Amino acid sequence: MKWIVAVLLSPLVLLSVLACGAADAAEVQVTGVSVGGVQAALLTPPRPRGGIILLAGGSGVIGVGSDGSIAHGGNQLVRTRQAYAARGFAVLVPEGGVNVAAAVEMMSRFGPTTLVGTSRGTQRAARGIAAGARPTRLVLTSGFLSDASGDPDNVMRILGSPAALPPTLVIAHRQDGCRKTLPAGVEPFLAWAHGKAKAVWLDGGSTEGDPCEARAHHGFNGIDGQVVSAVAGFAAR
Repeated sequence: MKWIVAVLLSPLVLLSVLACGAADAAEVQVTGVSVGGVQAALLTPPRPRGGIILLAGGSGVIGVGSDGSIAHGGNQLVRTRQAYAARGFAVLVPEGGVNVAAAVEMMSRFGPTTLVGTSRGTQRAARGIAAGARPTRLVLTSGFLSDASGDPDNVMRILGSPAALPPTLVIAHRQDGCRKTLPAGVEPFLAWAHGKAKAVWLDGGSTEGDPCEARAHHGFNGIDGQVVSAVAGFAAR
């Protein structure tokens, strides 16, 4: 069985979400941590309800400082990290070479842990699971999901079988123009997952520049709030 869900936020709800995030930001502790020798930013709210790990796309190099600052914060997941912390999740944002299993183990002390990857971060998430990482849930946004996505190095091929796949949410933009993460790749992935995955389809926002970068529909430009709501709602289950 598979589900396809459409998520739309009214401007009023979106403003409420952003206001809540701004009000809670001062309570979030931001620190730099090492995960198996790889630097990561850790955002910790006063009473974490669980953990979220955000795997950036592209090279994964985001320039995490010793204080938890991030030099290259344009990636969709990276630029919204505070929004997840504002919703009560401890958030880990590592450099691309992180050992995913070690990151999941570290974040499990905060409760159920959701692994979130976007674009090439979905490949890293899949490789981590193939190597033994066991997150509670998995979210794949603008993903390298199947051959129909446009690249043979995709989640289906990396895992080989859905046996190790945890409950999974796919978030896709209907107008994603990146040739590696085409919307056509979603349905084959859902069928392969045999009921372990569902999809949220998003529309709208704006697109500019490279269709595979963060300011295009591929990076959900202009609709960050909808992505955060979908991920956080899934992680809270």
